[in-house]
Amino acid sequence: MDLICYCHLRWNFVYQRPQHIISRFAKNYRTFYIEEPLFSEIAQSFYTLEKNGDVTVIVPNLNSGLKENQIVNELKQLLNGLVKENKISNHIAYYYTPMGLNFSRHLKPEVVVYDCMDELSNFKFAPPELKALETELLRIADVVFTGGESLFNAKKNDHKNIHSFPSSIDKLHFASARSKGNDPADQKDIPHPRFGFYGVIDERFDLELINAVATQRPEWNFVIIGPVAKIEPASLPKLPNVFYPGGKTYNDLPEYLRGWDVAIIPFLLNESTRYISPTKTPEYLAAGKPVISSAITDVVNPYGNEGLVHIADSAEEFIAAGEKILKHIDDNNEWLKKVDLFLQHNSWDNTWSKMNALVENVRTTKKKTLNNLKQQVYV
Repeated sequence: MDLICYCHLRWNFVYQRPQHIISRFAKNYRTFYIEEPLFSEIAQSFYTLEKNGDVTVIVPNLNSGLKENQIVNELKQLLNGLVKENKISNHIAYYYTPMGLNFSRHLKPEVVVYDCMDELSNFKFAPPELKALETELLRIADVVFTGGESLFNAKKNDHKNIHSFPSSIDKLHFASARSKGNDPADQKDIPHPRFGFYGVIDERFDLELINAVATQRPEWNFVIIGPVAKIEPASLPKLPNVFYPGGKTYNDLPEYLRGWDVAIIPFLLNESTRYISPTKTPEYLAAGKPVISSAITDVVNPYGNEGLVHIADSAEEFIAAGEKILKHIDDNNEWLKKVDLFLQHNSWDNTWSKMNALVENVRTTKKKTLNNLKQQVYV
């Protein structure tokens, strides 16, 4: 059994849900991960293959002058070539983006999975046809997963076999930040207290909030790690106490977390953040770091309501939370016990195991149905 994943995120961009889930599926299935195409002035379309552990990553390369219908046709032909060359027959079609339907709907997978990790149609520069394609995907999918409770509640009436799987963690990986170690070279000279963030810096990031807090508290230092996407780099706050070390690998993140006093999730409350369930929330907590977050629904419930995360939307609320945390920074043993108890069963292994069981249940049910039909025809 093979698995073909269609994803809007590049495998080597930021290591998050697709990489965690698909790399685990790849232990059981021969797995192909198809990224969105790259465009350049080439004469003929082709794709590149790259092995990442057990996952084969496919990057289509297309001519930048192609029209929309030509792009779809080229992608379809490349997909057909991949299927033929690798002798893919029975397979699971695993969609992170409904856009993959444009060039794959002609295939006949044994199981169709839609892992709806975000409401992509609310994101900046979303393709106009995304909504219609999602409606089609929800119609043909055998099982649907959502990236959090709020997204599940928004879509629970759109499919009969839909399940919520909020963000998970590799606890041991991030818990290593609780032990002593050396500060990375590009962080060691930044004074304390440090307020840190890692992730994609895009239209969700509240630039004005960071600018306001950093201005009012010049003695606090902000370490903002990650690539800048879909916003102008010139729009980032430029203050002597705000630092941008750039993007870091997944393996490097605990090294930076170790040196922070407070971890932050300064997201705007808008359409692009309405249904998100930030993976960094449990990761920060697993690292033993106090967290200040804006009132993202899936952070407020459960983390805010459980007293594990401070919720703040304004500069005044953020500063009040920061001062409270710093005042008790060396007296948080009871809070850490609550964190560890809450996270004890949270892991990507557990999440994948439950997802895989649902996929296998679909396969088993379909086989039984097919066998019953064959017996009826024979009789």
